This record gives sequence, structure tokens and C-alpha cells, in this order.
Amino acid sequence: MFLAFAGGAMAVHILLADDHPLVRRGVRELLELQPGWKVVGEAATGREALEKARLLKPDVVILDISMPELNGLEATREILKAVPKTEVLILSLHESERLVHQVLEAGASGYVLKSDAEGTLVEAVEAVRRHRAFFTSEVASVVLQAYRKGEKSAAPGKHVQSALTPREREIVQLLAEAKSNKEVASALQISLHTVTTHRANIMRKLQVHSVSELVRYAIRNEIVEA
Repeated sequence: MFLAFAGGAMAVHILLADDHPLVRRGVRELLELQPGWKVVGEAATGREALEKARLLKPDVVILDISMPELNGLEATREILKAVPKTEVLILSLHESERLVHQVLEAGASGYVLKSDAEGTLVEAVEAVRRHRAFFTSEVASVVLQAYRKGEKSAAPGKHVQSALTPREREIVQLLAEAKSNKEVASALQISLHTVTTHRANIMRKLQVHSVSELVRYAIRNEIVEA
């Protein structure tokens, strides 16, 4: 837990990203009970989280893994590229081995289940701001089991996902969220022709032949929620 120092507490600036306003409000209230901790910004989408992280340069980003426009995994990668000194703490409803593996691969320092957040979130933020990893007990058990089984137990489809570029993964999410090619082009500020080219490459790499198959792929790999 956070300890105040004589003469004042250590300031911790936090960016909170979740697409549910009630969740953000509850987490903010919990965090700001800690002396010196301040939620300096909130975001409702992954892309907004990236933009605010670039602007605010928080010590810690608390990021829901299931975010619209840019999911938590891609947002984590982009935030850490843009603000390398920031630590990312993932919030999730899920504890699958595949998802934990992907979170670690993306560079996040911690993983907290939403069901455990009230009891462990403060401890988790304190750990990651000191550049230490933190996992709730259920997730730690998943990590240990994966370690014992070795790298051969890596997530099914991981090799396919890693074949996609970061831009292609962004486009997969937007298409799976029912965005048209034109809307994707506008969201990413690229040309319609570029979107069409990326889409063709994605279909080829994933060996899918329709948007409905692409949506099923995105749900199966937890890029978007069902």
C-alpha cells in the first residue's frame, strides 16, 4: 500500500482509461483517497488514451483491455512507444492464459481482474509505479502455469497475430466494430486506397474471405468483445 513520506506524499499522476463512466468514477474515487495520487485524465477509447498519454505523460496508465477504436493491447504498445517512462496496468474481466501472455508481450507491467480491483488496485499501482510487476492472485497462477508449461504452450493463433503489423491490427479492430472502409480511413487519417490495400493483406494473412469471418477472428482473439 502507499506510504506517505514525512513532509508530504510522493505524487503519482494517473491516466484512467475505461469505456464505462461509472467504472472510471469508482476507480478515480478509490485512487484519489491515496495521499499525493491524482487522476490527471480520463479516456473512453483506446485512441483517446494514447492521445492523452502523449499529452499528459502520466506515471501510470490504468487501461481496460476491452476498449473501442483501439483495444488495450494495441493501446499499450503505442503508449509505451510514445511515453516509454509510463507504466501500464491492465484491467480485465478475463484471466485466460492467452490474454495474459498477450498483455505481457505488449509490455504492460501489471494485470488486475476487475473483480479484484477494490482490494488490490492501490497495491497494483504502487507496485508498477516503482517499476515492479503486479498480478492479482488468479492471474499470477495463470502466469506460473504458463511458465511451467514453457513457451510451447503459447496462445493458439499467436503466430498469425504477430504476422499482422500494428496498423493492420488497428484496422482489424475497426472493421470488426462495423466501421466502413471510409470510416476507417477517416479514423486513422489515411487514404481509402491504403485502407483497401491493408484490408486485402489482412484477409490474405488471416486466410479469411469476408468481414463476418474477420469479426469472428477478432472476437475469438479478444480484439473486440462479442
